[in-house]
Amino acid sequence: MKIGYPCINRSVGCSCGRTFRLSSYSDERLEETVRENLRCLDLILRFNRRESILFFRIGSGLVPFASHPVCTAAWQDTFAGTFGEIGRFVRDHGMRISMHPDQFVVVNAKDPGIVEKSVAELRYHAAVLDAMHLDTTAKIQIHVGGVYGDQKESMERFASIYSRLDESILRRLVVENDDSRYTLADCLRIHEETGIPVLFDVFHHQVNPSGVGAAEAAARSGATWRLKDGILMTDYSTQMPGGRRGRHAESLDPTHFEQFLAETASTDMDIMLEIKGELPRPLGRGFLLHSPPIEASPQALRRVPHLLL
Repeated sequence: MKIGYPCINRSVGCSCGRTFRLSSYSDERLEETVRENLRCLDLILRFNRRESILFFRIGSGLVPFASHPVCTAAWQDTFAGTFGEIGRFVRDHGMRISMHPDQFVVVNAKDPGIVEKSVAELRYHAAVLDAMHLDTTAKIQIHVGGVYGDQKESMERFASIYSRLDESILRRLVVENDDSRYTLADCLRIHEETGIPVLFDVFHHQVNPSGVGAAEAAARSGATWRLKDGILMTDYSTQMPGGRRGRHAESLDPTHFEQFLAETASTDMDIMLEIKGELPRPLGRGFLLHSPPIEASPQALRRVPHLLL
């Protein structure tokens, strides 16, 4: 089991998602920004390695406007060496990488223009992972998309468009249950039609359930991942106390996390902690990554200082 966090690290003093206004685009501006973003990504991954954090989600803004027609820079060629070095570091240290395109990526949209832009964005994400020479355990996760008044038809449209995607996208794409439209059961039905692996989002399953507990949900999701896909990826978070339904908590609830780990112990998975505030130092300092999940007790979590990533 690898446990990680998404995109932002507040300890290294930089962001790998720096951008600029579209109106000020130039190839030179893009290359300057990408160079800094890759420098920061390298710092984050080295930080993660020191902390034994072996799972990380790279933000979509690594190469600004890469899927936009305005982007004429040959960024893959310009930074081939840097991407290759970062990918080598990831492989050498047994890390796993994922990406999660923004919400404007809607594969099952009824508007062909939206589908075209969504596919362009997916090509960009696949190109980033390919530039790092990462194997097909590095994944791109998306939601099913809209309902458009007919969920069954919208699921069929997803399957139809999915079947026509580039192979570079297909080998990395996974689908995630969401918090309002498509349950885990819906995603599993799409898997049966397409073969796409299903990423299990624990919190979304709580607020948009499909009639099974976490153990069965994890097992069913895990069964959709083939050897070439790696083990199941799981997004974990909990409800913010006092917040609107569906809002993520700012910190990890150690008791709930231990219960989840114990309940799903029979399914091998890598876990992405979608926590915006403090993450526990034990992410990389012992039992959570190197001991059986049941040993991740609240008492152990409280024994160490917290790290604001």
